[in-house]
Amino acid sequence: MPTPKLRTVALVAGAALLARRALRRRIQASPLWPVPALDEPVSGRPRTRAPRLLVTAREEIADGVVQLRLEGHGLPHWEPGAHLDLVLPSGLVRQYSLCGDPEDTSSYTVAARLVPDGRGGSREVHEQVQEGTELEVRGPRNRFPLVAAESYVFVAGGIGITPILPMLRALPEDSAWRLLYGGRTRASMPFLEEVVKIGGDRVTVVAEDEEGLPDLDALFAEVPEGAAVYCCGPEGLMAAVAERFPGVRTERFAPRTGAGGDGAFEVELRRSGVTLTVPADRSVLAAVRDELPDTAYSCEQGFCGTCQQRVVEGEVDHRDELLTDAERDDSMLICVSRARGERIVLDM
Repeated sequence: MPTPKLRTVALVAGAALLARRALRRRIQASPLWPVPALDEPVSGRPRTRAPRLLVTAREEIADGVVQLRLEGHGLPHWEPGAHLDLVLPSGLVRQYSLCGDPEDTSSYTVAARLVPDGRGGSREVHEQVQEGTELEVRGPRNRFPLVAAESYVFVAGGIGITPILPMLRALPEDSAWRLLYGGRTRASMPFLEEVVKIGGDRVTVVAEDEEGLPDLDALFAEVPEGAAVYCCGPEGLMAAVAERFPGVRTERFAPRTGAGGDGAFEVELRRSGVTLTVPADRSVLAAVRDELPDTAYSCEQGFCGTCQQRVVEGEVDHRDELLTDAERDDSMLICVSRARGERIVLDM
């Protein structure tokens, strides 16, 4: 007969197994499955070393856009819509859509637009990453897969063409699809000639300096039943498409803009007895890790749920892509979400 100690161990192990299964079911039920998190959550640096690839070619393919070819051996196959995490020389991690040949297991191709007032990653790619640079990569991962559909409508804004281009290449020649591709100028639009060559009159090109903003109302006036709609580009463009077609599939590599703005606020870590100030240009996660460096995190984009924390007090400006409405009542993903007011209290 099992001893009380063995029964306790068995009960604890059983409860842990049930919890893991419940979490797995919740994640798999998410519309973003597979989530774009690292294979293992990290606190600071990854527990396993990711491969390092050599930049063997660097080319400016449009105004303000550079294309990088990264070579290695036996690289994993990927599907259209997939992206890589690049660990830049400074340690910044940025995501870039793969836009080369999925069957090429010797190299990956990505393109990056310079964002002068961005978070610093694109400037580092443009100024510091050259032929001969070695970069650590993580992935590929795909949260923007090409699904089987009777027809397709694609909307791309500028660099947002990168995940869509491999989709266009992969579709059979007789597929029914349309693409609206917009940009500030034709010279700033990467892969423009190839896209037009692939699609012909199925492609509508709109350069703002020539014809103004794209006519989304006309594009979505008649979307065939059963069509799959994809959009990648600036946040404003994706929001406008989602307003006209709520079922659109989107790809973003930055947290969505919140209603509460990006002002500074205080975060009290109740169990630690510490109150922190979160500046406008830092995340709650970054501020918390100054005090609690072992705090677990992974994607830093509000997609994976690794950094979820319980909220004791305060109203949260939720900017994640994962939590349910019920979960948002008393928790937040501290990598992207912020306070709506001047203070929130976390159970940490």
